[in-house]
Amino acid sequence: MALQAILARVRAAEALAGRVVGSVHLIAVSKVQPDARVQDVLGQGHRLFGENYVQEAQAKWPGFRAAFEGVQVHMIGPLQTNKARQAVALFDAIHTLDRVSLAEKLARLAQARGTCPQVFVQVNTGSEPQKAGVLPEALDGFIADCRKMDLTLSGLMCIPPEGADAGPHFAMLARMAARNGLSGLSMGMSGDFEAAIAAGATHVRVGSAIFGARDYS
Repeated sequence: MALQAILARVRAAEALAGRVVGSVHLIAVSKVQPDARVQDVLGQGHRLFGENYVQEAQAKWPGFRAAFEGVQVHMIGPLQTNKARQAVALFDAIHTLDRVSLAEKLARLAQARGTCPQVFVQVNTGSEPQKAGVLPEALDGFIADCRKMDLTLSGLMCIPPEGADAGPHFAMLARMAARNGLSGLSMGMSGDFEAAIAAGATHVRVGSAIFGARDYS
């Protein structure tokens, strides 16, 4: 499904939820996508993209930023602490803060640089042992610790368990964000972004429905 069709669904979902038009940001997930496909989406006027890997983003986005004004790139994949310095230079937002060591590193880098990307805390709403993210019962303390470091947080992010009803997870994330005074909600992907918008998502992440299937070979 093409970019314009996804954008139309986002705007329809905003309207159905009584949201302000344009209040939901569509992150076009461009990981492992050929440059030609990314350039096509850029040519259609889209400017917000998501990447999972620091090295791939380093190779891809400096050139596109030089060629197209207003590009923003968000880190939506797991971030190794030793890649944090590269990440803060590359990305406009990091959606996957999930541990104290990474928070400390980002805080130090922010203080040294005087600027910091937007930062979202990833929450493991399903308490899945194989998945990254702060556990729900530990979230309030984690946010308090980040704020003691003077690390400014923009919101929360989640990836609901595969095969589960995503709605309760989106509602849980919205409650946790409100309780902690955070306005950003990064939630919802190709199969469930309309439900996420109904629950208050500010950022939704859609990849292959925009670009076509990924080829990992």
